[in-house]
Amino acid sequence: MIVSLILSSSFLRAEEGMIIPSLVQAFQSDMQAKGMKLSAEDIYSVNNSSMKDAVLHFNGGCTAEIVSDQGLILTNHHCGYYQIQQHSSLENDYLKYGFWAMDKSKELPNEGLFVTRIVRIEDVTKAVLQGTEGLKYVPQVEAKIKENAGKLIEEIKNTTHYEAQIKAFDFGNSYYMLVQEKFTDVRLVGAPPSFIGKFGGDTDNWVWPRHTGDFSVFRVYAGKDNKPAPYSAENVPYKPLHHFPVNITNREEGEFTMVYGFPGMTEQHVTSEYLKYVMEKDRPVRIEMREKSLEVIDAAMKASDKTRIQYASKQSRIANAYKKWIGQIDGLRRLNAQQIKKDRETEYTDRANANPEWKNKYGTVVKALIDLFKVYEEYEMADAVIIEYVFYGPEFLRLARSVESIADNYSKWSENGEWEERKGAIVASIQKHFKDYDVQVDQAIFDRISPVAKKHLKEEFHPLSFKEKSTEDLSAQIYGKSMLVNEEKLVGFIESMSAKSMKKLEKDPGYLLYRDLWDVRAGQLAQNLQTYQGELDLMMKVYVAGKLEMFPEKNHWADANSTLRVTYGQLEGSAPRDGMLYTHYTTVDGMIEKYYSGNEDFDLDDRMMQLYNEKEYGQYAQDGELWVCFSGSNHTTGGNSGSPALNAEGHLIGINFDRTWESTMSDFMFDTSRCRNIMVDMRYVLWVMDIYAGAGHLVEEMTLIK
Repeated sequence: MIVSLILSSSFLRAEEGMIIPSLVQAFQSDMQAKGMKLSAEDIYSVNNSSMKDAVLHFNGGCTAEIVSDQGLILTNHHCGYYQIQQHSSLENDYLKYGFWAMDKSKELPNEGLFVTRIVRIEDVTKAVLQGTEGLKYVPQVEAKIKENAGKLIEEIKNTTHYEAQIKAFDFGNSYYMLVQEKFTDVRLVGAPPSFIGKFGGDTDNWVWPRHTGDFSVFRVYAGKDNKPAPYSAENVPYKPLHHFPVNITNREEGEFTMVYGFPGMTEQHVTSEYLKYVMEKDRPVRIEMREKSLEVIDAAMKASDKTRIQYASKQSRIANAYKKWIGQIDGLRRLNAQQIKKDRETEYTDRANANPEWKNKYGTVVKALIDLFKVYEEYEMADAVIIEYVFYGPEFLRLARSVESIADNYSKWSENGEWEERKGAIVASIQKHFKDYDVQVDQAIFDRISPVAKKHLKEEFHPLSFKEKSTEDLSAQIYGKSMLVNEEKLVGFIESMSAKSMKKLEKDPGYLLYRDLWDVRAGQLAQNLQTYQGELDLMMKVYVAGKLEMFPEKNHWADANSTLRVTYGQLEGSAPRDGMLYTHYTTVDGMIEKYYSGNEDFDLDDRMMQLYNEKEYGQYAQDGELWVCFSGSNHTTGGNSGSPALNAEGHLIGINFDRTWESTMSDFMFDTSRCRNIMVDMRYVLWVMDIYAGAGHLVEEMTLIK
């Protein structure tokens, strides 16, 4: 794999690909030709501090960057949204009005929030695969790989304070170990009001031109030895190995840009048959189900401030992928992605068949992959519907999963004396759940989404509850009798839990529906899907190995898998469709234009209007304009939210937060002419902190390049 990357680096286009930082040396010359003034060692170094030490994995799902020598970090507003919501109330509505800690004593702790720093990335392919060569059966190979990986991870844990994980790349053609330092004392420092942090709301989500100030501010704390430590008032701000200088000089169209972060998942190798399924079945069904939930939640949030606060984070979680998928289907259709896939598959097979050795290894793998999916497609679809229903539908189903785990462990905890201690924490978590729960909203979601789930599940996969009762009867029983929708009943059940009381749970109508759904998934679906996944992984490993071996002249990069990556491109706009030209930046002028449209997603407050009318932009303007966002040709995906956008010198110029609607197809196929990522300009971030919010002390912490 590494050889292939090095051989093909001179052929790479700057816009596509997510580079493993330890391999960035192979791309240095191309990056420098595009304008970069850094070395590979500046970007990633094991022996010296480097830019990688200022890039953090934020809570396992987003990215953040360190911007001061006192552990100050920036990420997206939507990445910190849950924490902001948890600290909000009717009395302190930080979601609506924002929050700024004017000194460190006012910074707010966040239970469960963590960030991780990558200490090093190590190729451990040889060590992980050692002893697998002569094994004939897949379970034997998997067991040996797990054993080898476990020993490497255990060595790290036993000899350092670090953690480690080993991940497969290119479907097991290579393995890398990620050594990490995990910090669990991360405090909320600042957040703009939602009309800035979520400006444009669902109307503008995934859309360009964009004017969203999508940022929030946190601080990492450590023990007095500068090592990770649990939350304590005695902890001190973390002293990082590197922090990013913030550049507030003028931007230029076409200048070099780099995004450094933790992209979540791409699927560039899927077959044409699977892509057809995604476009015509999976995404449309998921979209329909989420649409039903959003109709209920959006109306309820508009009707009540209490509900708005309760459901703000949940609504964002559901709506984000909902709108993304709509754009994804459209982009793939416009690109004629299915036909492109078919043409590439034909080229692959033709090249394999032209060489006897390749024919033997790769000649039939494309057909085998397509045939395999056709066999298991119905199981994949059923699983998708159940997952969507349980995890993004009525909340009592997710609560049922938690209660099931408690019930399963009760006997053990009771016997070893843990139950009384655990009971208090369980009750507290239930109370936390119901703090942000409205039973009428939940029932309305159930009533809307259940018929859609029934419609798209083949009858043979219907849970018993669906077969025996109508949606109306189920709704009446669950919301009239289930303890899962009633805080008092559920707390009472936990506090009086005994072996005998389990029968009460087993008769609960909400719990019964959950169990029926999960029985279908664990019974009818799981074995088939497990068989499918095992065969798929083996075939994909061969398929990708064929790409690397037979097409050394083409761009090869490992799919995103939530590991640290570098992507580079330019600050530029695009022309995504006929008659449409996207400029490369937006300004507050555009915010004002949207405000006067009357759409409530474009609301502004009096202070913003006053500062705009007085053109009070301070040192953050460019030619009399205050930039808000800019776009670039960097290949990003989910997980890159909050990633630092860097210029040729490695200075922070923006925070990545989105892609254009046309770009969401890049999870499957990247189009260099139209795929663009969206970043909030750091000058706007600083302007909001300094001039709008009066939190200039945070700007004073940073190293500004003027």
